Amino acid sequence: MSSFPCTQCGLCCQYVHLSQETQFLDRGDGTCMHYDAPTKACSIYTERPDICRVDRMYALHFVHQHTWDEFVALNLRVCAHLASQSTKSP
Repeated sequence: MSSFPCTQCGLCCQYVHLSQETQFLDRGDGTCMHYDAPTKACSIYTERPDICRVDRMYALHFVHQHTWDEFVALNLRVCAHLASQSTKSP
């Protein structure tokens, strides 16, 4: 299984309010309380919750529904959608 092709853009950390599974991480503005904006990094990366681990979520919940490649493609579509939302003018 190949690793998830994360570009470390930080968008998944900036929209935690959009998913019921990640809302508990919201610091009040939709961004994860552990997100460090200047570095676009997670301040608790090695201890981050399972929901923030693509490979772990796949193994726990999706291995019987999708191949790894399909799961990666689905996640990349979410990444692309978040990227398109972040570039829209208010």
